[in-house]
Amino acid sequence: MSVLPPEVHSALSLLLQGLQSPDNNTRAHAEEQLNNEWIVARADILLMGLVEQIKGAQDAGPRSFAAVLFRRIATKTRKVFDSDESKDLFITLQHAQQEVVRQRLLEALQNESLPHVRHKIGDAVAEVARQYCDQGQVWQELLQALFNLSMSQDAGQRELAFRIFATTPAIIEKQHEDNVIPAFTKGFQDGNIEVRTAAMEAFSSFFASLQKKSQKKYYRLVPELLNVLPPLKQAGDADGLTKALIALIELAEEAPIMFKPLFHNLVQFSIAVIQDKDLGDTVRQNALELMGTFADYSPAMCKKDPSFASDMVTQCLSLMTDVGADDDDASEWNNTDDLEAEDSNMNHVAGEQYMDRLANKLGGPIILPSTFTWLPQMMISNAWRDRHAALMAISAISEGCRELMEGELDHVLDLVIPALRHPHPRVRWAGCNALGQMSTDFAGTMQEKYHQVVLTNIIPVLNSPEPRIQSHAAAALVNFCEEAERATLEPYLDQLLSHLMRLLESPKRYVQEQALSTIATIADSAETAFSKYYGTLMPLLFGVLREEQSKEYRLLRAKAMECATLIALAVGKERMGQDAIDLVQLLGSIQEKITDADDPQSSYLLHCWGRMCRVLGSGFVPYLSGVMPPLLALAGAKADIQLLDDEEQINNVQQEEGWELVPLKGKVIGIKTSTLEDKHMAIELIVIYAQQLEAAFAPYVLEIMEKVSLPGLAFFFHDPVRIASAKSVPMLLNAYKRANGERSPAMARLWETTIEKILEVLSAEPAIDTLAEMYQCFYESVEVLGKDCLTSAHMQAFVESAKSTLEDYQIRVRKRREEQQEIEDGEDESDETAIAIEDDQTLLSDMNKAFHTIFKNQETSFLPSWARLLPFYDAFVKSNDSTQRQWALCILDDVLEFCGDQSWSYQNHIQQPLVDGMRDPVPANRQAACYGVGIAAQKGGASWSTFTRESLHALFAACQLPNAREDDHVFATENACASIAKIMSSPHSRVPNAQEVIEPWISTLPVENDEEAAPYAYTYLAKLIDESNPAVVAAADKVFLAIVSAIEAETLQGQTAQRVVNAAKRVVQLARLDLNQLKSRLRPETQQTIRLHFL
Repeated sequence: MSVLPPEVHSALSLLLQGLQSPDNNTRAHAEEQLNNEWIVARADILLMGLVEQIKGAQDAGPRSFAAVLFRRIATKTRKVFDSDESKDLFITLQHAQQEVVRQRLLEALQNESLPHVRHKIGDAVAEVARQYCDQGQVWQELLQALFNLSMSQDAGQRELAFRIFATTPAIIEKQHEDNVIPAFTKGFQDGNIEVRTAAMEAFSSFFASLQKKSQKKYYRLVPELLNVLPPLKQAGDADGLTKALIALIELAEEAPIMFKPLFHNLVQFSIAVIQDKDLGDTVRQNALELMGTFADYSPAMCKKDPSFASDMVTQCLSLMTDVGADDDDASEWNNTDDLEAEDSNMNHVAGEQYMDRLANKLGGPIILPSTFTWLPQMMISNAWRDRHAALMAISAISEGCRELMEGELDHVLDLVIPALRHPHPRVRWAGCNALGQMSTDFAGTMQEKYHQVVLTNIIPVLNSPEPRIQSHAAAALVNFCEEAERATLEPYLDQLLSHLMRLLESPKRYVQEQALSTIATIADSAETAFSKYYGTLMPLLFGVLREEQSKEYRLLRAKAMECATLIALAVGKERMGQDAIDLVQLLGSIQEKITDADDPQSSYLLHCWGRMCRVLGSGFVPYLSGVMPPLLALAGAKADIQLLDDEEQINNVQQEEGWELVPLKGKVIGIKTSTLEDKHMAIELIVIYAQQLEAAFAPYVLEIMEKVSLPGLAFFFHDPVRIASAKSVPMLLNAYKRANGERSPAMARLWETTIEKILEVLSAEPAIDTLAEMYQCFYESVEVLGKDCLTSAHMQAFVESAKSTLEDYQIRVRKRREEQQEIEDGEDESDETAIAIEDDQTLLSDMNKAFHTIFKNQETSFLPSWARLLPFYDAFVKSNDSTQRQWALCILDDVLEFCGDQSWSYQNHIQQPLVDGMRDPVPANRQAACYGVGIAAQKGGASWSTFTRESLHALFAACQLPNAREDDHVFATENACASIAKIMSSPHSRVPNAQEVIEPWISTLPVENDEEAAPYAYTYLAKLIDESNPAVVAAADKVFLAIVSAIEAETLQGQTAQRVVNAAKRVVQLARLDLNQLKSRLRPETQQTIRLHFL
């Protein structure tokens, strides 16, 4: 019986008809009526009416549409009465209304006979259930209803129960496993295949919602879960198998180790699916993706499987031969101008991508033997597809197998180079691709050792008759040349540029565009060596830029702008002369004529202006008035965000490029990322202008700070925007300071606004890697303002943010430790965990620099605020984590360095960490502790004298470790040497029996790596020489060679170097050393140093 009057149902029926009308005007009017007369004014009646339509409408169409509309309306948000809080609309109804709606929904769910309508009702039920779960409430009747459905004789109802579980797993998340496991077991064993796959999907969703500790209880379901697969394959059920494989992929991402007992069986099944062409490409690629997921999340398990690597490499190579099926001679491929036509849904692309993942995750020792079992014979095959696959495999694995392949590049190139002369164009294309990828993956080695092999063979390919080959050869040259030194390229410039200039005459526009990009890259790498070709190329580029061209030539002109400005950077302002001004004016003319929002010239122009600013320096200032308005418009753009209510809206947005869809509590948020990418790029260019022009950029600083950079610090829609904004702030402050003066009132006003915003984001930034950038923004900004720029309130706010950051860090560390204890044998640390640890290390490093900068500029005034953090240092110096120990030691060093004798007040927190640190097995920590002892002697005052004297033994021990001079340890050793010198030089130390210290100290020399430590060590040594200390004279040859080592390594500079050289000459005289005899035993470079400075 209806609870609503008939007139309401009549009005609602008319509304539903209008919303489904094919007439746009009728539909628009109905939408307006829905929003204004129903949702705003009587949402409760609307939902009640819809649920009665779902339950009672005679025709399936209205029932189905009412269910869809109910779900859409229920998810809309509105403010709760007498509160500022917003909630989903359904949950804001009065409890009595909710109860009636729930009852009607369940009745409709249980009584609906048509599967497609039942699914729509199920989605509505799942949405209501989600809202209760989000509020921490339980819809008790739903659990019983779903249990009843799962026991129904109707397979469709059983399937529906699992569909709802899949959509809203929180319904059963808190149920005891003794209730859940039998339900899923029954589902996996159901006689209906659709129920079994629905159960798999539900289990995957449910499993992902559980805490890691709880997940293990359900590992025992894996055998029953996998038993669902074979019947699907035997029946040739591609759709069902696809759903099952996707469910397994999601499970493998969560807990790959759960499959360990049956992993080999699953590998063999997946291989069989990949091989079965009758199943279709989608299913085969899903099986490939499942194996790829295991490689991503549990490489150790994959490595241990006896056949995983060989089987998967074989299948990948087989898929990679599935190319050009109906185009054997590549005529269709040759004739297309759409170079992006090949999508990732093609088998050969899927094979290539998976080979790349395998190599990166399993590494060369596992992948190379399996791959090179096939490649040599494929490279001599008469079938061009085999050769193409082999070459693309080399491209795919070179990054992941870099270490092993780098030593075998001679042999690899022997396979690749002949492909450049193969008669089939797609083989030549793949050869170019391999060389290009190798030039990137083996950057440095390829350019230094193999430039002749690569360039002399690929340059002739630019003459190929096929435009696609010409273009790809030119693209490969970009990869090679951007990593090459000027001296490497110079001998080949004539050949390169003569061939590329011929490509500029190609009838194919994409070839011309690529030729311009390659020329630009060559100019960027060749630098001033490119001047020789300036007179030939620049007039051609000017011609392209001056010519009025149709819309399809916009990208070509944009590439010409890019090329011209990169050449300008390479040859410099002097070589360009008047051309520099002409080019800027020409760019301005092009900018004025741009009217279309999608014109590619706009984004290219922004970068071109940045380059010309670097070329012209202060000469660019007159053009800022034309450059800045479009740049500021992009930099100040707001986020374009849409709440997408239904599938139609979602599909429409998915069709457009430049959008990212984010699911959020049953809704989908659309974010226009293309706008945000442009905003990010614009802010990066602002950084260049502020950096290059400094004071001349000051007129724009206030506006940019107010509208772009400071708001950008909290632009949470796009991490790169926040990072670019953080980098811009110190540059803008510096530009303003240069124009107005460090202590001017204008500078003070800007600083007060800026520092408050920076301190605010330090406590609000949610992303760890971005938070590190915010700390960098803070300390670089403080460096710009200099001494005493922070008030007591600023320092207190900073410490409060740092305290919160460190507390959050400790929570993350504790959570990782707990997760590590849960990891089973054979399970790998996830990539996410490794990245999280690295992000935390970067964060601590940037926090460290922030503390250092504050102590440097505020000195003792920072101590009261800083002291609040002492509990963290006390904990960190005792941590098993070397990063934490290093972080604490470095900040304690800052206290010693910048707070003088007041540092003694904290000696109970400093002394023992330094003592322990000098014995730390981690060299970076040993270096920090040794440095700290030296700085205590140098700047800590008399109070520290006893401690520093007593530390001499530990410093000598640090110098005498067996590995003291190895690369990883030498900086710690040299700091210990310099700290001994600081202690001996200090007027407070009063070391008894000093000569007994000086003699062994000489053996701790040389200091030839650490430019900060060397001056202290050698200044003390020079003092000993000036005093004719007998220990110095007795070890004169060692002393002299220690000085020569430092001079040769350039760790000594300027007046210090000259003083030490003079001291060395004196020791030669004192000990009457024969330098000619001494240098005869030395390396030629050292002999040259002696001749230059001492003979």
